Amino acid sequence: MAGGMTRDLDQAFAALADPTRRAILGMLLEDDMAVTDVADPFDMSLAAISKHLGVLSAAGLISQEKRGRVKWCKLEPDALRAASVWMQGFGQFEPVNLDAFERFLESELPSTQSGERRE
Repeated sequence: MAGGMTRDLDQAFAALADPTRRAILGMLLEDDMAVTDVADPFDMSLAAISKHLGVLSAAGLISQEKRGRVKWCKLEPDALRAASVWMQGFGQFEPVNLDAFERFLESELPSTQSGERRE
């Protein structure tokens, strides 16, 4: 993987690692929002929200623009494309059938002395 793409993925995953930033992205799925509206549901200062928005902007997940005296945030949906493509690489494996796996274990593992199933 190219260095720039690795750095972009690192930034995207680092930004997504924080629950506040994930909540902000969820809010921006609906529509563009003013920074003050983004901050409203959180129990933290506007400065703290601004830092979260800065991390999201640096990762390219959102853009910010000033409209008049108000700063607006907009979700950049294409920004997660590289992360999505990278994660899809792990989708090549079949999901585990837990019932079949349990039957396999029961047939391969010796039963307990009392004849009960292992839990």
